[in-house]
Amino acid sequence: MRLAAVTAALPSRRVSNADILEMVREHSAATLDGDIDEALKKIRFSLAYCGSEVRRWAAEGERPLDLLTRAGEEAMEQAGVSPDSIDVLIYTGIGRGFLEPGGAYHAAAALGTGRAQCFDVIDACMSWARGVQLVEGLFASGACRTAMIVNAEFNMHPGGPLFPGVFALPHPDAVSWSFPAYTVGEAATATILTADGGQPWSFAFSSRPDLADLCNIPIEGHEGYCLPSDRVARNGVGRFTSFGFDLHETARTEGVEVLKRLDPPREEIKAVFTHASAKRFWQEMADSVGLGEQIFHVFQETGNIVSASVPTAIATAVHEGRLQRGDRALGWVGSAGMSFSAFSFVY
Repeated sequence: MRLAAVTAALPSRRVSNADILEMVREHSAATLDGDIDEALKKIRFSLAYCGSEVRRWAAEGERPLDLLTRAGEEAMEQAGVSPDSIDVLIYTGIGRGFLEPGGAYHAAAALGTGRAQCFDVIDACMSWARGVQLVEGLFASGACRTAMIVNAEFNMHPGGPLFPGVFALPHPDAVSWSFPAYTVGEAATATILTADGGQPWSFAFSSRPDLADLCNIPIEGHEGYCLPSDRVARNGVGRFTSFGFDLHETARTEGVEVLKRLDPPREEIKAVFTHASAKRFWQEMADSVGLGEQIFHVFQETGNIVSASVPTAIATAVHEGRLQRGDRALGWVGSAGMSFSAFSFVY
């Protein structure tokens, strides 16, 4: 399988940590039972600790579909493929405008991919990695020869799962299950994969479904679809609730274990691309396995861009000359679910 092209389109609005603190102060004014300065102190410390600087949000008039289309058209141009040559189009991630049909169909209509087979993969921040693994299986079966994976992770619009609900804290302790929202950015990406001219990829995945209640965006009626937990819907139905500290602490062991199981040729790895959930955490993880110099971060510029994290990092590294044709790279992801993956490929 060959990674023929990967592109990212970032929205224009730059949101600083100071902007986030001001939003929390503004939206919590009418809801907080407690000391707002105590809550802001916790948030300020955590933002600095995790390595957050800015995140990108859509400005007024910037539509997710427009950025997705831009990324898709650029990817097809870079790969030298036409819309009609796309055999399958997969939409991945959390950001979406439809429960029915899959977002892939609307993306395909906008990109003009003709008769491409369409479906979605929803696996939180793991979605892109799962999509790539599925494409490899489709190629191996002979079902298709050219695939496109797209996403449009735009979740910060008013009324969405993250904004402004989780910015209106009920009390300072709510920072514990709301903080991850303050790091979230937005992005659209497009990836072209072909069955010809590449080398085999290797994947390792693991899951911890017993930790499914650590990070959720529940919808109406969710109670009938999960085991009882006081962690689910802590911020309300339709809103993001995430116990970020617990997620990362679990990933310290599970993430290393899945990497060991993959057992990539570490001396060949030129770049490491991770879920952009926290710069400090992933740097410590990479240092602990001797890959600290190879890790390529985008979190400090993009924020946590969910399933767009790894493709955005790859696209940026290629643009900056950090990843060149023939280089071996490593992908490393931890996600709500919880799930973990490590995968190796030659670009």
